[in-house]
Amino acid sequence: MEFQAVVMAAGGGSRMTDLTSSIPKPLLPVGNRPLLWYPLNLLERAGFEEVIVITRKEIQKMLSLDTKMKLDFVYISDNVDMGTADSLRHIHQKIKTDVLVLSCDLITDVDLYKVVDLFRTHDATLSMLMKKAPEPTEVAPGQKGKKKPVEQRDFIGVDDTGKRLLFMANEADLDEELVIKRSILQKHPRMHIRTGLMDAHLYCLKKYVVDFLVENRTITSLRSELIPHLVRKQFSSPTSLQHGLDNKEEGRKKKEQASLDIYSFIKEDNSLLKPAPDNSCWNDHRGDMNETLHEGKVRCYVHIMKEGLCCRVNTLALYIEANRQVPKLLLNLGLEEPLVHGTAQITDRGMVGSDSIIGSSTQIGEKTSIKHSIIGSACTIKDKVKITNCIIMNSVTIEEGCCLQGSVICNNAVIEKGADIKDCLIGSDQRLETKAKHVNEVIVGTEQLMEI
Repeated sequence: MEFQAVVMAAGGGSRMTDLTSSIPKPLLPVGNRPLLWYPLNLLERAGFEEVIVITRKEIQKMLSLDTKMKLDFVYISDNVDMGTADSLRHIHQKIKTDVLVLSCDLITDVDLYKVVDLFRTHDATLSMLMKKAPEPTEVAPGQKGKKKPVEQRDFIGVDDTGKRLLFMANEADLDEELVIKRSILQKHPRMHIRTGLMDAHLYCLKKYVVDFLVENRTITSLRSELIPHLVRKQFSSPTSLQHGLDNKEEGRKKKEQASLDIYSFIKEDNSLLKPAPDNSCWNDHRGDMNETLHEGKVRCYVHIMKEGLCCRVNTLALYIEANRQVPKLLLNLGLEEPLVHGTAQITDRGMVGSDSIIGSSTQIGEKTSIKHSIIGSACTIKDKVKITNCIIMNSVTIEEGCCLQGSVICNNAVIEKGADIKDCLIGSDQRLETKAKHVNEVIVGTEQLMEI
């Protein structure tokens, strides 16, 4: 077994609480499939047979997945707040090989081998996936007219090949200027700084990185702490012990510091093949081999997707965008299941657009029009209803003459006759009265109406 796959599915979705307060993030329906299905399907298509899924117990109980892979569920207690590095540390005893870590909110059609082959070819410590950050086509419900929050940019430095990851810093961690260490520029005089890239939270990591995490418990996050640490370590020397120290306390501190250095976890490879990679068919370093063989034992690489789908579903706006993109993805994956489920009942005079998805056991009445929308299972949509650019979850009832546009309707909601809903989020179990009119609102609690 070359890699073990780990999917992180214990997060609470803190940036989209209007949705995740009633539906756990890994179970959010995207294209009528739970969000967690997408990274698992990616792994299954790549040939993985077993996956470790780190999640909460309630999620596993509610989960229904059709997969041939063996899923090893590891539970995080509900009253424990763990970062992604904490979660990987939590399962370290199960990790026997190098590891591929994915977030449950990743939806992509990337060729996974492009990330894995970077890892293999360069004997990398880390290889990861990035893509140009997607721009949601429309403002999320409840946000129209509001000032868009400013996202802190990542500054990503790569070499001329665009594959070697040389520098990584977030705008929030910088002062007024961007400082590049001389040690980087000495080895890589030409570095391209890129912004506007999204970290897909897909990482290939050496086994010794997990060993390092077990000992270094100050690191809690893979994305914001471990990955930048590995990138920086490429161009710094191992922490060495200074001999002849007069101060024993200082010597003890130096020893502790060295024991927590990533270099102390890297095992030397004394293979007979080690001196000969210049002649190997796997040698595509093109001038970088001296460093590969004799110097930097920590090496980080990145595959930047130029085309295809790659998004993370971590905000309401991105959740809506993912649902718009997924029908095309499902078709490209060649899944046998049609976009309109075989058990759905649509009257002869009902109209469903070719880019819409209709779930099982849903009933659609006469003269009802559904365009650019996703309808869940066991929904009842009565006559003369117009639905455009909407996400309707499971067991929703929409009565006669309603008009819904650009909205998200959560499980078990009831929209009574003649309601007009535009750019709204309607929470689970909500009931909107007859001829109600709502625009740009979030209705999430019992008799609670909140405009964001």
